[in-house]
Amino acid sequence: MTSESKNRVLSGMRPTGRLHLGHYHGVLKNWVKLQYEYDCYFFVADWHALTTHYEEPQIIGASVMEMVIDWLAAGVNPANAKIFVQSEVPEHAELHLLLSMVTPLGWLERVPSYKDQQERLRERDLATYGFLGYPLLQSADILIYKAGSVPVGEDQVAHVELTREVARRFNHLYGREPDFEARVGVAIKKMGKKNAKLYKKLRKEYQEKGDQESLGVARALLDGQGNLAMGDRERLWGYLEGGGRIILPEPEALLTPASKMPGLDGQKMSKSYGNTIALRDDPRDIEQKLRTMPTDPARARLKDPGNPDKCPVFQLHEVYSDENRKQWVREGCTSAGIGCLDCKQPIIDSVLGELAPIRERAREFEEDPQLVRNILLEGGEAARGVAEETMDEVRSVIGLKY
Repeated sequence: MTSESKNRVLSGMRPTGRLHLGHYHGVLKNWVKLQYEYDCYFFVADWHALTTHYEEPQIIGASVMEMVIDWLAAGVNPANAKIFVQSEVPEHAELHLLLSMVTPLGWLERVPSYKDQQERLRERDLATYGFLGYPLLQSADILIYKAGSVPVGEDQVAHVELTREVARRFNHLYGREPDFEARVGVAIKKMGKKNAKLYKKLRKEYQEKGDQESLGVARALLDGQGNLAMGDRERLWGYLEGGGRIILPEPEALLTPASKMPGLDGQKMSKSYGNTIALRDDPRDIEQKLRTMPTDPARARLKDPGNPDKCPVFQLHEVYSDENRKQWVREGCTSAGIGCLDCKQPIIDSVLGELAPIRERAREFEEDPQLVRNILLEGGEAARGVAEETMDEVRSVIGLKY
């Protein structure tokens, strides 16, 4: 994997409505951090949304702009990340089609989320080719940009592993050129005598002894060879590990901290549970939602002691409060020294304080939607430039350039 690919991150989100605090704490805060550390590509996964919402596409169309406004308001910056719509880069679909020709059906059927989502979304007819194939579309999304890292939670690691298997199979099928060894020899000579000798030594140590340190040094050596063309570099990467030319690099899962944002009822915050606080909800609505949250049923009266571990409100204290405040809540609740509204007020203040700057930043884009369209257009052009380069290479190795 080249240093350019290694530094590239790809992530996307399905447009099925306005975003809420679960999205902010689970995804967007991490995106904002990553955009200053990596070359980030963040996309609106509208084709993915169709896999479950094909009967109501109007939801998707109405949600794209709203979701991107939420991204921008949360701090995702188009100066630091490419922001675009998946369907505006048709190369995603072309690579998905070509990968489907070489991907065994069983690989898709064993993806854990395939059966999990069918069970969870029983009210929807998901016995479709699109739903079965959506993990492969995710693979195409990643591989089209040769992304080195994909930020995921533990429940999504299987999708990255599938992508690695697909890339490995593709490279095995199409990376071994008829004159591969000869081309490798020419590329090694371009490195100069000293570096060529070192490369061969490191390759031998890795292949004969499995020396991972030698592999790492050899990779760094190749990254520093500015005189090598991309094709030569990819051949030497593949030759180093005993394979052919690496056309589609295998991405790594970039594990993100699990989101601990509970909903208003103590379950995971989700639109399907009706327990969310949207990022741009009216402050009065937010206060009303939080004031009327259920608490420990044992606290029927003010003088009744309660148990914070059985109270959804205390779950929000775990997110927003420091240890001193959590101790104050625990002591006050178990002794009936404070009422439930006393306990809720710091959460109300914290949530309103967190969302106020987001609402303020959103106002500019709400008042001028053309700003959002321009950002998506610019991001789409940049993304498509990279995607076209990948597809040109893919078509060439398959033999589809006539």
